Amino acid sequence: MLREGKFIKDNINRWEKYEIPTENPDELAERFVNLVDDLSYSKTFYPGSQTTKYINSIAAKQYLSIFKNKKEDYKRIFDVWTIDIPLIVAENKKLFRWIFIFFCCTVALGVYASYNQPSFIRSFLGDGYVDMTEKNIANGTPFNVYASEDSFEMFIRIAANNISVAFKTFVSGLGFGLLTLGMLFYNGVLLGAFESIFFQHHLGIASILTIMIHGTLELWSILVAGVAGMMMGNAILYPGTYTRLQALQKQAKKATKLILSIVPNFILAAIFESYVTRHSDISIWLNALILVCFVVLISWYYGYYPSVVAKKMQAKGGREV
Repeated sequence: MLREGKFIKDNINRWEKYEIPTENPDELAERFVNLVDDLSYSKTFYPGSQTTKYINSIAAKQYLSIFKNKKEDYKRIFDVWTIDIPLIVAENKKLFRWIFIFFCCTVALGVYASYNQPSFIRSFLGDGYVDMTEKNIANGTPFNVYASEDSFEMFIRIAANNISVAFKTFVSGLGFGLLTLGMLFYNGVLLGAFESIFFQHHLGIASILTIMIHGTLELWSILVAGVAGMMMGNAILYPGTYTRLQALQKQAKKATKLILSIVPNFILAAIFESYVTRHSDISIWLNALILVCFVVLISWYYGYYPSVVAKKMQAKGGREV
């Protein structure tokens, strides 16, 4: 056992250093661990001494600092979803509008081509898929493709595919935005051709109320990924007062946060497609209710709410995302 005077002499410099505040989480953790060891030793050999009280006071401060940092970390995560992402959406509302219009035009093009050139659907979707769908329609189970696989395996496959498509659309923005537009063009025409199969068999409304209960989330997520990709493409083409690299880094950071917002969409869409869409006998009113709920949710988070947050931040003097 060290004499108390020797114990103090050996550690006093370190304790005094610990009284200087730090925001480094690793250093905070190291300080706290060391102080717990020191406090344990002091309580064992010098119980009730001023040294023990002193060490205890420093350890308490370190603990409160750690707790405060954890609260700040949780608050920061919350702020990303409630402030940062809505502000990014508000900043790019025109880009959202143009991407939405562009995508709708590509869907219309897919529908037009399908009705004016019957072979277009097969050339775009493939003979195998078209034959399978038409066989299911003839058998009275037009949406049976969603019930042909184990639910969990389907969930994993769909979620992985959706994430892959969105990631490619996002990263394609590095090609000056042209590749992103190409990805959106392809998916829009594909959707138009796909829906045309059902409309040609007088199942258009049924397909929308069945497929779009998951498709709404998937399609909107692809559009958000398209916006994120175009943000990077625009940064390269129009860097403003920044260098192209600086502009790209700045927009890539924002675009990545925007991509984060669609992760829950993909998970929810995969769940519905794997476990709900397969039950085509579900009430048409329930399907309609689910579809309306998703449309309202998307409209609120990406439409109304960003405007509210932007106005609040502007009133407070703005905030850098």
